[in-house]
Amino acid sequence: MLLLLNVIYVLIAIAMVALILMQRGAGAQAGSGFGGGASATVFGARGSANFLSKATKWLAIAFFAISLFMAWQATRKATGTTGAAPSGVMAEVPAVPSAPAPTTGNAAVPTAPTAAPAPASTAPASTVPQAPASQEAVPAAPAPAQQAPAAQSPEPAKPQPPAGG
Repeated sequence: MLLLLNVIYVLIAIAMVALILMQRGAGAQAGSGFGGGASATVFGARGSANFLSKATKWLAIAFFAISLFMAWQATRKATGTTGAAPSGVMAEVPAVPSAPAPTTGNAAVPTAPTAAPAPASTAPASTVPQAPASQEAVPAAPAPAQQAPAAQSPEPAKPQPPAGG
């Protein structure tokens, strides 16, 4: 039933958008003085405003009624299934025991295997150089030398007279 209501809901929404876009705006009356009023004769002498506005009103009422019914149905369905067995993907997951696992050695609790590290002779040869083993202090890079700004001439350059004059 909800699937059918969802399909009707979407169709009503599309029809409402189409009807709203077909209606004239408030400024459309100004254009009728320049010959724009002839297109209103399709829907009768009074124009399309009456038909389109009534159709939009009834579609809006149906849209809101279906919205309220589907919301009521969803809340009724959500609160009504508390006593029933859960369904869905999470119902198949086994329940976790509520008691915490004991900290003493329990044979039922698996532990990670302890393996000794591989001997150095069987380790693959690496092409990456190793870091030095000693922790010697590495000298810091020297700071860049400060250069003095270029000396500026005390008097500004004089403009040269134009050639040929």
